[in-house]
Amino acid sequence: MDFSLSEEQLMIQQAAKDFAQTELLPGVIERDDAQTFPNELVKKMGELGFMGMMVDEKYGGSGLGTLSYVLAMEELSKIDASASVMVSVNNSLVCWGLETYGTEEQKQKYLTRLAAGEIIGAFCLSEPEAGSDATSQKTTAIDKGDHYLVNGTKNWITNGGRAEVFLVIAQTDTAKGHKGINALIVEKDMAGFEIGPKENKLGIRGSDTHSLLFNDVKVPKENRIGEDGFGFKFAMKTLAGGRIGIAAQALGIAAGAYEIALKYSKERKAFGTEIANHQAIAFKLADMHTKIQAARNLVYQAACDKDAGNDYTLSGAMAKLYASEVAMETTVEAVQVLGGNGFVKDYHVERLMRDAKITQIYEGTSEIQKIVISRSVLNA
Repeated sequence: MDFSLSEEQLMIQQAAKDFAQTELLPGVIERDDAQTFPNELVKKMGELGFMGMMVDEKYGGSGLGTLSYVLAMEELSKIDASASVMVSVNNSLVCWGLETYGTEEQKQKYLTRLAAGEIIGAFCLSEPEAGSDATSQKTTAIDKGDHYLVNGTKNWITNGGRAEVFLVIAQTDTAKGHKGINALIVEKDMAGFEIGPKENKLGIRGSDTHSLLFNDVKVPKENRIGEDGFGFKFAMKTLAGGRIGIAAQALGIAAGAYEIALKYSKERKAFGTEIANHQAIAFKLADMHTKIQAARNLVYQAACDKDAGNDYTLSGAMAKLYASEVAMETTVEAVQVLGGNGFVKDYHVERLMRDAKITQIYEGTSEIQKIVISRSVLNA
C-alpha cells in the first residue's frame, strides 16, 4: 500500500501541526492541572474545519477523507490529547453517525452546526453496568406514540458538559434484547435532562467528561436515528469508525513523546557525551521509532480502507489495539529517557503517559479489540 500523501493532505497535516504548536501548546500544562479547555480554542478548531473534517461540504463540513482526518488527529494529539478527543468524538461518532444514518431534516437541524463547530456533540453509550457489554442498556426509551420517554444514566461521556447535541443509546423493548435498542438525538435544554458532576481523571484532564442523568426526558419521534430497533447496530457501526480516530490519537501521543525524548537525548549529557550516544538510550529510541512507524502503517491502512469503501472493522480494531499499546509503551520509555525531568510536569512526557492509558480503554478496550480481531481471523 502506497501511503504517499497528496499536496492537500500535506497542507492539512501542516495546518494541524501549526495550530497545535501555536494555539494548543501554550497553557496545555495549566489546562491539565485545572481540568479545563477554553471555549475559544474549540471555536478556533471549528473555524479551521477540524470539527467536521469528513462531513460533506453541503452540510458545512470540509468534505475530506479519513486519511486527512487521522493526519490532523495525529498532530493535535502530539500536543494535547484533550483537544484531539473532542475532535474525534465530534467527527467520528456524532457527525459521521448523523450524516450516514440521519434523516435530511436531522442533518439540516444538527449536522450543519456540528460540522462548522458552532456546537459540539456527545456520544452516549456507556453506563454504570454497560461499558464493554453494550447490550446491557439500562437507560430506557419508552415509546409513547409521538415521542419517547427517556430515563437512566450515562457514564464517562466525553464533551458531556459542553455539548449541545447528544446521541443517546437506549432500550425500548427489553424482550427484543439488542434488537430493541434505539438511538435518539437529545438536546441539552430538554426538560428532565441533567449533566452530572465532572469526572476527576488520570489523563485527558482538559476534556469534559461527565455522567448524564435522564428523568422523563421527552424526545420527539423525529429525533430517532434510523428505524425502530436500529440503535445497537448504529452504535457498533459508528464505533468501528471511531476506533480509527482513537488509534490516530494514540499514534499522536506516542509520536509526541518520542519527539521529546529524541530531542532531549541529543542535548542531555552524561559521562562526557550526549545520552543519545549511549547504547541503552539509542536502543530505546530505535524501538520507539520502529513501533510508532508500524502503528502509523496500521492506522493509515484502516483509514484507507474506510475511504475506499472496504470493510474496516478488522483493520480499525488492529490499528486501535496496536497504536494504543505503542502509546503506553512509548510514553513510559520517554519518561525513562528523561529520567528525573520526565517525572515532572514541565517536560510534558508525564502528561502524555497519563493520556496514553485511556486509549487502551475507551471506544472499545484492548480486550474488546482482541475479540473483534479473533472473530474475524477465526471466521475467515
